[in-house]
Amino acid sequence: MNYTASPQRYQEMEYRRCGKSGLKLPALSLGLWHNFGGIDNFENARNILKLAFDKGVTHIDLANNYGPPAGSAEETFGQVLKKDLKPYRDELVITTKAGFYMWEGPYGEWGSKKYLVSSLDQSLKRMGLDYVDIFYHHRPDPETPLEETMAVLDLIVRQGKALYVGISNYSATDTEKAIKILNDLGTPCLIHQAKYSMFDRWVEGGLLDVLETNGTGCVAFSPLAQGLLSNKYIKGIPADSRAASGRGNGALEQNRITEENVNKVIKLNDLAAQRGQNLAQMALSWILKDPRITSVILGVSKPEQLTDSLECLKNTSFSESELHEINSILA
Repeated sequence: MNYTASPQRYQEMEYRRCGKSGLKLPALSLGLWHNFGGIDNFENARNILKLAFDKGVTHIDLANNYGPPAGSAEETFGQVLKKDLKPYRDELVITTKAGFYMWEGPYGEWGSKKYLVSSLDQSLKRMGLDYVDIFYHHRPDPETPLEETMAVLDLIVRQGKALYVGISNYSATDTEKAIKILNDLGTPCLIHQAKYSMFDRWVEGGLLDVLETNGTGCVAFSPLAQGLLSNKYIKGIPADSRAASGRGNGALEQNRITEENVNKVIKLNDLAAQRGQNLAQMALSWILKDPRITSVILGVSKPEQLTDSLECLKNTSFSESELHEINSILA
């Protein structure tokens, strides 16, 4: 049966301008870091992607190494695009990244011109695309000059292989340098993708200020601290969780599920209930309360989790007393 998108898909989603650019992103985006690889169930992945678009989630976040195996998440997305979403290509913001290890030899990772150009060409082929909407450098390269890496991002836009470019996992200082180089080249840095959650607040130490000053957007990933900010671990480690299996890059390490952290989660969960939310919804709302955040990337393993997460949009404001209590719990 041919897929037809919901005619109500834009009625409930909030869209936020990305920095000072002309691009808007949905407040919640769908990340394909996990659960969309070659080892995962294709029809489940397909159902999640279709539901996301039906709910106004127009931003799909990928990277060359997402899977496992590496590259297979892009292949999965490419199949869903071909089967279902191709008529809606111009309504989608499709992103990918390069920077982590992808293939053997000296040209298979980091930030050289050789690697980044080759990687994006491979990504486009896997997804069946002529261009991506945003291409990111996935992590800083300690050896390649920043000028070379940023010049590649500029080149890729001029070649028409990406509409916009961004960076990910850069410090505030390196972000400021990268933004200046790109501005001088004439290709602004649209966006920075950073790890941000109640348990990981490093972006508050200067990065968000740099982005705001320069008119650059921010997308947060791992907003639930790999599931720690949910009800999942309140009573121990479930046997079917990624923390128990250790499966997949980025799985929650069991040593983070300490008595101290679980006690914090229990208190946060009680506060969420007072707000009429579950803990995961409150954790997402807490990030979205900051207008400097353009979007938060969701990682889900089943359609019901996506539906549940979207409920956070009904309450993204916090009273001063709630914020004080959250900071006290996390202190």
